[in-house]
Amino acid sequence: MNTILIGSQWGDEGKGKIIDVLTDKADIVVRYQGGSNAGHTVIAEGKKRVLRLVPSGILHPAKTCVIGNGVVMNPLDLIGEIEELRASGVEPKGRLFISTRTQMVMLYHRALDKAEEAARPVGKKIGTTGRGIGPAYAAKVGRSGLRCGDMLQDDFLDRVREQVAETNERLRELRAKDEDLAIPGCTVKGGQLDAEEIVATYAAAKERLAPYVIDTVAYLHEAKAAGKSILLEGAQGTMLDIDFGTYPFVTSSNPTAGGACIGSGLSPRDIGCVVGVVKAYTTRVGEGPFPTELYNAVDKQDPDGKTMAERGHEFGAVTKRPRRTGWYDAVVARYSQQVNGVDYWALTKLDVLDTLPKIKICVAYELDGTRIETMPSTARELARVKPVYEEMDGWLCETSDVTRIEDLPPKARAYVDRLVELSGAKLGILSIGPARESTLRLAL
Repeated sequence: MNTILIGSQWGDEGKGKIIDVLTDKADIVVRYQGGSNAGHTVIAEGKKRVLRLVPSGILHPAKTCVIGNGVVMNPLDLIGEIEELRASGVEPKGRLFISTRTQMVMLYHRALDKAEEAARPVGKKIGTTGRGIGPAYAAKVGRSGLRCGDMLQDDFLDRVREQVAETNERLRELRAKDEDLAIPGCTVKGGQLDAEEIVATYAAAKERLAPYVIDTVAYLHEAKAAGKSILLEGAQGTMLDIDFGTYPFVTSSNPTAGGACIGSGLSPRDIGCVVGVVKAYTTRVGEGPFPTELYNAVDKQDPDGKTMAERGHEFGAVTKRPRRTGWYDAVVARYSQQVNGVDYWALTKLDVLDTLPKIKICVAYELDGTRIETMPSTARELARVKPVYEEMDGWLCETSDVTRIEDLPPKARAYVDRLVELSGAKLGILSIGPARESTLRLAL
């Protein structure tokens, strides 16, 4: 059976761990969207690894991994990630393939991303990670981007040189400052990029990555015909989807289940199951509305939210930015179930709540005096809602050593059951700790 795994909140739900757990029943793991702005953390056998572009399945021997056409791939980040894997004893060559159709994130995209965010006035900033993801997707839609297959062509470096020149024109228009464009490995002077330095960088990258580049659409369909099982892995989460998220405070791609087919070349008819990953509370990174927010590192200092942030180690795996934290939002979960067709939930980080005497669940919103149980379609409306809460007793004991759901404290089990009841799908996995071993598999 082919399975899609999606994030069901604003990202950072623990997808890396769940993909790692599900990989044992898959032959091939495909990353179908996003870029190196998102990290998937896997802790297994006492080792912690953060994967940004390479699918988490690479940590399982004999599994094949694919970076699909829906990804925007930074060649330099990928080379660094491959070297990190090798240093830890994992050899990707022969098990990792990159689609010829995968768009590339270039150094000049990163510069443009930083310059455009710096030029936005206070209150209008998007909260971009500055890794060039937005400009790379914009180049894709504008039909000016470079794809991995272009690295195999004779005119590749000439095209890189041309695009640096075009980017420098745009940087002049933005009046970019050197301090706003600081990027490792890229010389900036007078708000301009050094074209020949960048060309030399990509000449070297081409030699390193060319052996990994194949037509992965043909490869996946051949694998499907041979009876192989495919697991599709997204980045970010439903509420950051370019169409269905809190626009404009979103990413530039479709992390939702529909994006898995577009980003891999598989048909919707090839999908047998959708697994949604959801935290036992809610987090968000960057700007945008967050109805159940309790705590952020600047001005909201609710002690329960602070406990979630500290016990949950809520910092971005790649960006290191502190995450905003809040109570579980069942409106978000129901919306995610509808948009993605979630069959099973993978509920993570239940143990983070072990010390809280009272726990709230947002079951609905109040918008301009009216109770609603569906997701508003605009970020402005979502920013005005007030959460409608139910309150439950906490269990006040550690759950991280539980190995069977039957052994959960009764109040913890009641909380889990209520989340599932409110959220519209069955419970398939319960995660009660960061390690691979701290996972209760119920239906998957």
